[in-house]
Amino acid sequence: MRTRVLSPSRRSPSIRKVAGAIASFLMAVLFVAISAGLSHANELSSLNVNVDQVRLIRLEKHSSEVIIGNPSIADVSVQSSKVLVLTGKSAGLTNLIVLDGKGDEVLNKKIYVKAGDVRQVTLSRGASRETYTCSPDCSPALMSGDSAKYFETLSKEINKKLSLAQSSAEGTAGQQ
Repeated sequence: MRTRVLSPSRRSPSIRKVAGAIASFLMAVLFVAISAGLSHANELSSLNVNVDQVRLIRLEKHSSEVIIGNPSIADVSVQSSKVLVLTGKSAGLTNLIVLDGKGDEVLNKKIYVKAGDVRQVTLSRGASRETYTCSPDCSPALMSGDSAKYFETLSKEINKKLSLAQSSAEGTAGQQ
């Protein structure tokens, strides 16, 4: 009995297709594994938060100084020397650096602030723009880039509401 060994060029087309499919599958698995690793590494060097939402940051070491790159994009309030509250202000990218009492870095991260999952409607009238949040009913929303008159009017209303809430919390509501 003779055994025939086929050279690669003489193998059947179906074997080549199967080998090609296996190679493609392995490449896809490798790509997904590398992407997941890069995504995990990026998560370690960055923090994500939505506009008008907060995220707790728990530190391993005590902090003494907190520095935010652009406070119009994100803000940080200190709850304790090991707990910070990060608030998304407007969509964009900034950074956060936390130092200990010796001036050594405790944390250094990029902060990505995105608009989030809020359903928004933007009404454009020529160069004028107004933004509304619709979840489920539509209400005016304060967004950078809206027309100056709309933005200023809404900003004043929001500040009045915040002032009333603050004076109520302090027990000074209604006092003149």
